[in-house]
Amino acid sequence: MRSTFMGLETAKRGMYTQQSAIYVTGNNIANKNTLGYSRQRVNFESTTPYPSASLNRPHIPGQLGTGVQDGSIQRIRDSFIDGQYRGENNKLGYYESLAGSLKQMEEIMNEPSDNGLSKAMAQFWQSLQDLTTNAENEGARRVVIQRGHSVAETFQYLHSSLTTIKNDLKKEMDLSVTKINALAQDLAAVNSQISEVEPHGYLPNELYDERDRILDELSKMVPIETESIQYGGNSLPMAEGGKNVYITLGGEKVLLVQDKNAQQLKWDDAKENLSLNGKSFSHTSLGEGKGTLSALFRSYEVEYPEMLDQLDQYAFTFAKAFNEVHKNGQDLNDDPGKDFFDVGTSYEGAAGRISVLLKEPSEVAAALQGMESGNGDNAQALADVKDLVIKDGIMEGLESLGTLQIKSGTLQSFYEGIIGEMAVKGQQANRLEYNTTVLLDSIGKTRSSISEVSLDEEFSNLIQFQHAYSASARMISVVDEMLDKIINGMGTVGR
Repeated sequence: MRSTFMGLETAKRGMYTQQSAIYVTGNNIANKNTLGYSRQRVNFESTTPYPSASLNRPHIPGQLGTGVQDGSIQRIRDSFIDGQYRGENNKLGYYESLAGSLKQMEEIMNEPSDNGLSKAMAQFWQSLQDLTTNAENEGARRVVIQRGHSVAETFQYLHSSLTTIKNDLKKEMDLSVTKINALAQDLAAVNSQISEVEPHGYLPNELYDERDRILDELSKMVPIETESIQYGGNSLPMAEGGKNVYITLGGEKVLLVQDKNAQQLKWDDAKENLSLNGKSFSHTSLGEGKGTLSALFRSYEVEYPEMLDQLDQYAFTFAKAFNEVHKNGQDLNDDPGKDFFDVGTSYEGAAGRISVLLKEPSEVAAALQGMESGNGDNAQALADVKDLVIKDGIMEGLESLGTLQIKSGTLQSFYEGIIGEMAVKGQQANRLEYNTTVLLDSIGKTRSSISEVSLDEEFSNLIQFQHAYSASARMISVVDEMLDKIINGMGTVGR
């Protein structure tokens, strides 16, 4: 026969369980604005019905339910959506960083504008045109020298600024590697904490959230993959366990975090390689479009060195060609022209060291050799340098210069090509950044709809659990009245 007090236990369990649900709902509401928090729920489970199937079971029509219990408190999360999010987050980190680096380059080059190199060059060529009509005028000669200084200083400024940004990228790379290692240490520490909780039959939801937040941050920097490990003991079936974390390098998964131990990622600037877990990889092994660190490597190793190299080629070719034509002329002292610019003998670093050699206006060789000083034909030849055609590295009319670094076109078209290529790269990076941001936002909204706290939903749940709690309490009152009738109202016949 069933116990007289069975109803009290059923109602008590109902009150306790609904009370737990109310507390969890309150925790959700309190963490509405907590970064990385995933909403939680109580998984209700029916308790074992009475009687159990046994030989000495009482003969009653069927099993009676004995109430409810809170089996576990689980966070709501979709690991598949998390994987999608981190994949797109990795791409966004790459394009954000690359677009930022190219934007800085565009700001330094400052083209087209009234303050860029093209404007300084245009003013220099114009000063030579003006000199052709008044070759003996000292003011016109001074303007040519001053415009030459302006061109040289602009080259130097661009070279210095680009080099500074390149060095800053190196520092940012070092900081990124340090941050990756710090995140790896944090992940190992969280794994350690989880391993101490799960075997006791609990779900450390807050630690899971913290680990996912760290993985999100890490995924923006490098391409990662995760692998779950179980801690055993009395761990619940839904326990997430620990996470081994791998970085994808050269198509190979290399262990960064193994359970409670974190490896150190290292960057050797001299050898230009990465090392992790005893293995070395080229800096290109991260792959294109694979996180912030990969974009920093590309900017540091490709984009900025390429721009500096092209600027050096431009400065060196321009100075050498101009000097050659200038030496064909004659100055006001009837002396042969000499080098106008000092640019050295090698094109490497030419943009950073180019300078004007002439000190006096009379030294400008505006006239052709053997002609009167008022002749401006050589000034016109100097002005025409910008339009001299280069084919297979040989400049038309200046074959004596030999093979140049610029292989085709003209000086002006070469610089226009540099700027055009930079603009195209910047536009492409910005476009891909925008597209990736849109896709990431879409996935983020899907993830938020699953994991984020909705106040409307929590308020609805709160009312639902409150009514269930009140109903269980009311049931205790009903059972109490029943017991009062049995105890105090029965067995009084014959008194």
